[in-house]
Amino acid sequence: MKDCRLIDLPVVSDPRGDLTFIEGTKHVPFPIARVYYLYNVPADAARGGHAHKRLEQVVFALSGSFRMRVDDGEQTADFWLSNPRKGLYINRLVWREMDRFSQGAVCMVLASEPYDESDYYRDYDAFRQAAREIGRDRPGGRAWNAGADK
Repeated sequence: MKDCRLIDLPVVSDPRGDLTFIEGTKHVPFPIARVYYLYNVPADAARGGHAHKRLEQVVFALSGSFRMRVDDGEQTADFWLSNPRKGLYINRLVWREMDRFSQGAVCMVLASEPYDESDYYRDYDAFRQAAREIGRDRPGGRAWNAGADK
């Protein structure tokens, strides 16, 4: 699925532990406009269940693990996130669902836009229609080389 890919972040390790950092447009393909995180999510809860018209995101499991199911209107893929150095880039017009949270899981999301309710597709059929109309060559995706500093 071309609209989603794993991103490896740099790590600085020494006997005191590991440090990972993120710089917008260098480690993720957009300037970071918003950061939010999910925690205390019950193991049987599902999150997401939407797509975005413009917003791009990178999703990380800072602690614990969870499943990300992504759907571009033609293909569906599952990604299990559990490594805080690996984020899942999700382009615009990709439906996302999150579930199977481990106890204590913390999910951090870097977003390319501030919150805007009008940017959401919350109805799957409306999302599928938009994905069909726009087609596989979605404007707004960014050509970018992740992991240049690995």
